[in-house]
Amino acid sequence: MSFSYNVKQEIAQRFGNARHCYIAEIAAMINMCAYIGRFREKFCLKLQTENVFLARKYFTLLEKTFKIRCNITVRKNQLYHENTTYILTVTQQAGVEKILTATGIMSVHNKEQICNQCYAPVIHAICCRRAYIRGAFLAAGSMNDPEKNYHLEFVYGDAIQAQQLQDLLHTFHLDAKMIQRKEYFVVYLKEGEQIADILNIMQAHTALLKMENIRVLKEVRNSVNRKVNCETANLNKTVVAAIKQIEDIQYIQEQKEWKNLPQTLLKTAELRLQYPEASLKELGLLMIPPMGKSGVNHRLKKISDMAEQLRKDKGDFAWQKRK
Repeated sequence: MSFSYNVKQEIAQRFGNARHCYIAEIAAMINMCAYIGRFREKFCLKLQTENVFLARKYFTLLEKTFKIRCNITVRKNQLYHENTTYILTVTQQAGVEKILTATGIMSVHNKEQICNQCYAPVIHAICCRRAYIRGAFLAAGSMNDPEKNYHLEFVYGDAIQAQQLQDLLHTFHLDAKMIQRKEYFVVYLKEGEQIADILNIMQAHTALLKMENIRVLKEVRNSVNRKVNCETANLNKTVVAAIKQIEDIQYIQEQKEWKNLPQTLLKTAELRLQYPEASLKELGLLMIPPMGKSGVNHRLKKISDMAEQLRKDKGDFAWQKRK
């Protein structure tokens, strides 16, 4: 099963501690994927989904909160891998009005009932905001496997509702972004830390722990890779520099200028030839008395300058061309 599937399975089993939290979660589900119909001054409420967790949670919340049992129809689509569709309907006028009024979706203006699908009245408390986000994710959210990349999103068909959810996430200091993808509006998070925060907000604690373990492993792996790459780069630089230094020393030997080297440079050159793979620090420790990297580098630079001068004096054009 996907990581997103596991998150939805977990939060479907999570219930708030109060009736107002239930109402907030129901409001999110209705706003995300329910249809409100009206025929001859009567309302009906229908929610259609392929998500069994959403169907089960929606049914349970309506019964717990309003003592309303909705009708359930189950359909199987033979064309698309036998996908199961769950259709939950509430047709009793009093029950529909009770649900829509409590969630703030229905309001009365000039003695006329209006459905505006505005969730603002039901999310004043922090616990209700958490419940609303939990219901929204269950109905219209998805999340990538954190092993691959960090991405969590909510997909809406309505721009105003998408903007409202984005504003709601901002109240938890989450830097949610919104884009339009064809006819849909997508509110998304891409930072691992913020996705971990929203899992905590939705009380998906098992998924949060699993994600944090993955994040730690990825950070350790990335840190090790950075160090290995750095060590490899330093080693390459050391090898390239050592090859150049040895070539300079050997050229001085070929030109019979070896005996003209000062004693300090001679000792440094002999150590470089004896230990071709040693770093500057290691060469310094082999000196008597020991000396630092800068001192060794200064001596080898003098040897290289001497070799360059000899090449110029001898007109060694082959070397200059190779450079």
